Amino acid sequence: MEKTIDENKQGENLVIENKEGNKKKLFIESYGCAMNFSDSEIVASILSDQGYNTTQNLEDADLVLVNTCSIRDKAEQTVRKRLEKYNAIKRDTNPNMKVGVLGCMAERLKSKFLEEEKIVDLVVGPDAYKDIPNLLAEVEDGRDAINVILSKEETYGDISPVRLNTNGVTAFVSITRGCDNMCTFCVVPFTRGRERSRDHQSIIEEINDLWSRGYKEITLLGQNVDSYLWYGGGLKKDFVKATDMQKATAVNFSKLLELCAQAQPKMRIRFSTSNPQDMTLDVVETMAKYNNICNYIHLPVQSGSNRILKEMNRQHTREEYIDLINNIKQILPECTISQDMITGFPTETEEDHQDTLSLMKEVRYAFGYMFAYSERPGTMAERKLEDDIPLEVKKRRLQEVIDLQLEHSFDKTKSFIGKTVEVLIEKEARKGDQDWSGRNDQNLLCVFPKDKYKVGEFVNVKIIRATKTTLIGEPVGYSENN
Repeated sequence: MEKTIDENKQGENLVIENKEGNKKKLFIESYGCAMNFSDSEIVASILSDQGYNTTQNLEDADLVLVNTCSIRDKAEQTVRKRLEKYNAIKRDTNPNMKVGVLGCMAERLKSKFLEEEKIVDLVVGPDAYKDIPNLLAEVEDGRDAINVILSKEETYGDISPVRLNTNGVTAFVSITRGCDNMCTFCVVPFTRGRERSRDHQSIIEEINDLWSRGYKEITLLGQNVDSYLWYGGGLKKDFVKATDMQKATAVNFSKLLELCAQAQPKMRIRFSTSNPQDMTLDVVETMAKYNNICNYIHLPVQSGSNRILKEMNRQHTREEYIDLINNIKQILPECTISQDMITGFPTETEEDHQDTLSLMKEVRYAFGYMFAYSERPGTMAERKLEDDIPLEVKKRRLQEVIDLQLEHSFDKTKSFIGKTVEVLIEKEARKGDQDWSGRNDQNLLCVFPKDKYKVGEFVNVKIIRATKTTLIGEPVGYSENN
């Protein structure tokens, strides 16, 4: 749940420009969070060098890969149905097709997929993508292939991701892998391993390359970006063993943010996801220092009840979280904040639920990602806590959280009416082809008439009305950032 999931992207078939001379065809689709979609870009880059071009035609594919998510049961069931479809095509149309599972489901379901159900040819965990060429060779020799070993070192910092289905304007840049926060509801530490950071120099090189190719905005990506710490390689937890020189030259997240902002002063910079116990005020102060770091923080809280936060093994209290929010608002008055919230966690009472609602009323988030608790196999909650809240209670509480959030979201969007905001044009608006769609500095969606403007341009837009989720305005000219 620490990772936001864009429902509109689920199952997206990823396509890149064909490489001349490549004869084999790759069909790859992704489920889950932005991290999974970023990983698919890494896999596509590796396979492009192995003779594969991407295809949107499943029936023609030599290799079909699905990048999986174990965060929610719904995603897992969807992937299983997709694997059934792949195998039907393999059986009836394309017997030479190879099918593989990547990502977070791989480690947990490796034996089930390969040995029991025999619905895949290879299983590749999130730290083993460089091994795919070797695994494919195993498959060609008639053997099942598997590598789900979690690495202490792998960050893929040496691989330049191929940008898939991109708008050519915004891109994700991965900075960390894994997570050390053992939240009881979350599978990430088990599926992606312990936390390690990527060399800051390779991050800056990737950002500079993106700028040279016309990208205008990047999102620094990780399970827990605030915990970023580069000291020459290795696990975050081993920093205590670092040499004095390594400690003196280490780069933390606030320093990385500053380096990114300085590297490309006209490129917008965002980051996700933050964790309350790891977010320090020097990060917020760096945001205030540089205009190109966006005034937006995604800060999951999960519950407003201290008792439930303890059951979740969240390393913060309600009071500490509110204190952090107040400090952010003081340093960055224009900053918008979004949330993750889980309803119906084991043992949650009506009083606990009311604590969540009262926290929301105090913080007044701009928007949020809200879910009813779904027990995930392998988590501490699944092992030690009974999923004792009836589904109808979970759903009712979830609806109350959603209704309150929509009320607060509408208040936030309406507050922009009459103001002029800078918008980076990303694509055509969903409804009709007469309008552009993009986001402002605070990560709010904005729609306005196309006029003379083009994708990738920064435009000043005067907001004339608003819905609960969208700002609607009129362009008044290019911004100075353009």
